[in-house]
This record gives sequence, structure tokens and C-alpha cells, in this order.
Amino acid sequence: MPNAPRWTVFAFLGVACLVLSAPALAQIPPSQQEIAAYRGLHAAAASGDAAEIKRLAATGGSLDTRDGQGRTPLMVAAFQRHVEAARALIQAGADLNLLENQAYDVITIASVLDDLQMVKLAIASGGDTRAITSPYKGTALIAAAHLGHADVVAALIAGKAPLDHVNNLGWTALIEAIVLGDGGARHQATVDALIKGGADLNLSDRQGVRPLSLARSRGHGKIAEMLEQAGAKP
Repeated sequence: MPNAPRWTVFAFLGVACLVLSAPALAQIPPSQQEIAAYRGLHAAAASGDAAEIKRLAATGGSLDTRDGQGRTPLMVAAFQRHVEAARALIQAGADLNLLENQAYDVITIASVLDDLQMVKLAIASGGDTRAITSPYKGTALIAAAHLGHADVVAALIAGKAPLDHVNNLGWTALIEAIVLGDGGARHQATVDALIKGGADLNLSDRQGVRPLSLARSRGHGKIAEMLEQAGAKP
């Protein structure tokens, strides 16, 4: 971080290492062993068998039963990117807004996977874009912004996701797009979506550093230019 105070650099590196090196806090998709052991609706969701889901739901199968990681069949369908299976579960009455053991919901799972079709289905079907998810007490929008999934970010904004939620690291979606992004085209598009959506460009991190200064210190020149043109303060 050129020109950044030493304590700011150390603080950033410490938090970044926590975020990037803590697999126990990340989403955990079903393993091949788990999938092989699934039965009933979990098995149908994992294989994307919408017809079997409809059959099992009609015979009284428990739509929101959990596996060992707290995943429901709908979450499994989201992890496996099986949109039609997810649609069948939703239409049968599966709960979109449950959290698995790591506190992720269907919308956040799909957002991390950059599965725009699943995200749009979940939002249109009543998924809560304002839900607080993950061990970081964030949102689907923060997760998508972190990864530079600009189209998903735009869909979440359209779905009334909270633009300026601050997670337990002290970061908003805009800040995560800057400090955990690479400054490239995907994160530029993400920042553009957040600017156009009305995100607060001047909410600082816990060290009192605003997004424009964070972008400059990270060498993200194009993002810094975008923020400056949008009226952000250094």
C-alpha cells in the first residue's frame, strides 16, 4: 500500500489473511461422498431431477430436511447449479431463507457461484436479499462484490439488497470490492454497479480510510478515477 501508514498496512494484511486463509469459514459444497450418500430429496436435488422432486414432494417428503452440514435440498440444488430442481423445490414450498451451518442462504450461495439465473429465481420467489449471512455477518451483496460478480451485484441491487451494510470486518460491499478485488475489469464493473445503485461512497473502514483512498493505496487507478468522478472524497 504505497503512502499508507504502517499500522494501516498491518491492519489490512491481518484482516485480509483472516478472510483469505480461513477455509472453515467459507461455504462448503457437498462432497462427492456426501452426494453418493444422499437419499430422497437431497439426492434428487444433487442430480437435478426436478420430476423426482415433484414426486417426492407430492408424497409428503420433508422439503427442508438437513444434511450433516445443515444444507437443505434447495441449498444442494443451488450448490450444484440445478435451477430447475431449485424451481421445483420452491414451487413445492421449500424455504428459501434458511441458513446452513456456516450461516449461508440460497441467495448467498448462488451469488458466490456467480449463478445469475439462480439468484434471479431466488429473488423473484421471495428470497431475502437483506438477510445477514456468513460468519462475517455480511450479505449476499458483499460476497458478490468481493468476488467481482458484477451482474449478480446489479441483480441484488435491483432486488433491494442493503447497499451500505457493514460486516464484522468493518467493510461494506464497496470496500470489499476494492480491498479484496484485483482492480481489474470485473471489479471495476462491480464498483460501477454500486455507484449507479447509490452506495455511500464515503463510508470508511475501521481505520477511518474512505473507499477512494483505499483504491489509490491499492493501485486501483481506474476504480479511483471512477470514484473521484462520482464525487467520492479521499
